[in-house]
Amino acid sequence: MRHLPIIILSVLALAVSCKDRPSKGSASTETGEGAPSDSIYCRDPFIVADASTKTYYLYRSSTTPEGLGGVEAFTSKDLKTWTGPERVFTVPEDNFITGRVWAPEVHNYKGSWYLFATLNTDRKWAESVEGWPDFTYRRTQIFKSDSPSGPFLPLGKELTTPKEYMALDGTLWVEDGAPYMVFCHEWVQVVDGSFEVMPLKEDLSAAAGEPVTIFTASQAAWATGGSIWTDPDGNRRKSYVSDGNFVFRTKDGELLILWSSFKDGKYCVALSRSASGKLAGPWTCDDEPIFEEDGGHPMVFKDFDGNLKIVFHQPNSGFSHPVILDLEDTGKTLIINNQ
Repeated sequence: MRHLPIIILSVLALAVSCKDRPSKGSASTETGEGAPSDSIYCRDPFIVADASTKTYYLYRSSTTPEGLGGVEAFTSKDLKTWTGPERVFTVPEDNFITGRVWAPEVHNYKGSWYLFATLNTDRKWAESVEGWPDFTYRRTQIFKSDSPSGPFLPLGKELTTPKEYMALDGTLWVEDGAPYMVFCHEWVQVVDGSFEVMPLKEDLSAAAGEPVTIFTASQAAWATGGSIWTDPDGNRRKSYVSDGNFVFRTKDGELLILWSSFKDGKYCVALSRSASGKLAGPWTCDDEPIFEEDGGHPMVFKDFDGNLKIVFHQPNSGFSHPVILDLEDTGKTLIINNQ
């Protein structure tokens, strides 16, 4: 696989603002009983509404003092105040990757709960070429539990996404009874970040086929991208972040992917849609984002009253915290009503 030239420092700084920030907020404001959402440091928030216990779980990344990646969960009965956090997952010491966790998601599938976690390491899988970066292991792995409160245990020691991909933000989607992972192919590696679909084995233990690109971030007319770099042939190209994909089907059957990238330096929530109503597409990107105020990495859930909600982190740098807003499903599109 070809190597890409080093992206200039401002783009690397953008990568830090997107993902690699401290995983814990101020203990004085966010732990214990009754912590409001805006006091909780959390990037890439994911909420599960567990109907069996009438409990909401808010998941975030964390790292042990020994440097093992992990996941914590806050719990709530009303989506307003939160208790915790409690650790629900720690990467096993003998795992292929033991480092940082990004973008934890928890899905109920065939009666069990599955954690999709993006794992990171500084270990490289390709030698550097002079003037070009090393590609390090960054892949999504799946873990299993009988409860949304964990503990989540590995289905194996290997990661699910391909070795030669810097991959992140794996999410689950079931189509015609078959499970798939939708994930991002990291812009750090491919410059124009892409969204990929990969079939999974029925028990989610491994991939069942190769990933296929369904669209790239630059296809969105609103996406202004990041810094420009020059390739070995002298061609100048702009980088585009692909991030936070979440699949949703509307009440009229429209298949959408919510995702994030940058418009004029601000993080956004956007929609893409499949013309066929299937993961295979073809996919088009809406002309404008549905949220433009420096918030992103969205997911959608229903509260216990049946109301549709969206959650994402805001701001994209500094003290990022979960923002939970009402979402309207018109059948054709999604509208954030109380932003």
